[in-house]
Amino acid sequence: MTGRERFLKALRHEEPDRVPIHDSPWAETVRRWQREGLPAEIPVSDYFGYELVGISFDQSPMFEVKTLYKDDTYIVETTSYGGIRKNFRTYASTPEIIEWAVKTKEDWLRIKERLSPDFAPDYTRVDWVGLRTTYQRARSEGKCLAFCAVIGYDHLQSYVKSEDLLVMMVEEPEWFRDMVETTTELVLRVAKLIIEDAGYTFDVAFLFNDMGYRNGPLFSPKLYRDLIMPFDRMLCDYFHSKGMPVIYHTDGDVRLLIPYLIEAGIDCLQPLEAKANMDVRELKKQYGDRLAFMGNIDVMKMAHPDPKVIEEEIRSKFEVAKVGGGYIYHSDHSVPPTVSFEQYCRVMELVRKYGEY
Repeated sequence: MTGRERFLKALRHEEPDRVPIHDSPWAETVRRWQREGLPAEIPVSDYFGYELVGISFDQSPMFEVKTLYKDDTYIVETTSYGGIRKNFRTYASTPEIIEWAVKTKEDWLRIKERLSPDFAPDYTRVDWVGLRTTYQRARSEGKCLAFCAVIGYDHLQSYVKSEDLLVMMVEEPEWFRDMVETTTELVLRVAKLIIEDAGYTFDVAFLFNDMGYRNGPLFSPKLYRDLIMPFDRMLCDYFHSKGMPVIYHTDGDVRLLIPYLIEAGIDCLQPLEAKANMDVRELKKQYGDRLAFMGNIDVMKMAHPDPKVIEEEIRSKFEVAKVGGGYIYHSDHSVPPTVSFEQYCRVMELVRKYGEY
């Protein structure tokens, strides 16, 4: 079977020949693996046989990016979202945000204008050459093709400081809702441009909206239902109309939100952070008839010095999660550089061993 066939069977709650495989190692992790034996000339996705390829577009208000300062270690620059950030020169970690673009409603109105097609035609947001090349290569290799976008609360963090955004949800809900609606409309316009006007076909939609932390959702289920869920449903309805299941990424412990995510129309939840008390064995029992799952293999156990620890992690979760389809391998977030090349090679061996049907 091809990777595309495996993904789609799993998402239809059917059993493929083995569990589909995808993952997300950090850039610094890949550099470590290359020092430890990963061939530098082979992309990590090819070496380990990842089976999903994502295609995205420019969702920003397209401000000019300028370097304000750099030395041998750090770079400080403006962003296309109108903020200022400090990062390592290697861009190997989460950046320090120095300035956010939106602090007032007036700031947001200026941003909103730049997200309309009157400011920049939607076709300018797409790297058409890169899209065509990536698309043709993925199709020829039998990969699962995903249309990718950051949405909802997570996307708004590009504009507004997280603490201020949470206050806004309670004290200025109409302002927050307008931001979600505006950014959702942009995703829908560009998706229609690529799919309907340009004629590209995708197998799935992969939507990213971090809404949780270690101990629970960042906000109440009611706030999700009132302010975000209507727009998630719009996206799911559109992608379903094109025959595309929706994979939904959200970090943290989001168990309280799962019934509402199912109601919104998502088909698969990812990445199921183990350190945030997400356990695919329990989730499969509770929601497996309505939801597929992707992830939950603990990266902390990948890095454990005793190889039996990660074997038990994979064996015990796969034997429950893969039954009847509905499960795709992924780490429980992204693979950090604490995991050695040797350890990760062992992970992939175990994924293939226990992932067979």
